[in-house]
Amino acid sequence: MKKIGLLLVGHIDAGSLHVGGDYPELYADILGPQGIELTTYRCDEGQMPDSLNEQDGWMCSPSRLSVYDDHAWLRDVEQLLRDMVAKESPYVGICFGHQLMGQALGATVAKADYGWGIGAKHYEVVAPQSWMDSSDDIVLAASHQDQVQSLPDGARLLAKSDYCPIGGMLIGDRAWTLQVHPEFSPALADSLLATRLALFGEEKANAARATLAEPLQQQRIAGWISNFFHQF
Repeated sequence: MKKIGLLLVGHIDAGSLHVGGDYPELYADILGPQGIELTTYRCDEGQMPDSLNEQDGWMCSPSRLSVYDDHAWLRDVEQLLRDMVAKESPYVGICFGHQLMGQALGATVAKADYGWGIGAKHYEVVAPQSWMDSSDDIVLAASHQDQVQSLPDGARLLAKSDYCPIGGMLIGDRAWTLQVHPEFSPALADSLLATRLALFGEEKANAARATLAEPLQQQRIAGWISNFFHQF
């Protein structure tokens, strides 16, 4: 069993909590069976780790915030990510955790010209790793309008899509990130779309909901996360 710290920087919309709970529950559901024991650090409430050695590795949750929002605690998390890279602490960042690592290392994160990326999305793996089962395309739910605009110094491209050129990054051998959501089941992704029709526009939201008929690779990517942490 690997002990992994989850840096909680956001929450599932209250209107969709009934589907599977908040991020700690969602990640426990997909990673617990893979030999991962999560400890949540509620960073948005000021709860930060005292030491990176407290856990075997670290994850950063998604968030409805933007990484460039003006919150003092968010700058503390950003510095923590820089410390992880410097100390080579194993790290996986999802969505916001992908973007925050990019910003922490000097990349620009901004709203994409494409607008909202929602629904099931295909990502091409451009740098296959030993902890992957294969280099086949990733299919997962997306929900974001911010994107990492360029690779930061020292990072390599891991995955990309037609609408998101930097969809995942490798930072050395002990950190990687992914823009899309392995914790989003089709039911959760559909619920989030249904409760945000005004935000996305009804036509775009309904088109995105239709894509969720395609199987999402939640367990596959959960396996990658587990394989990655268990190698250390």
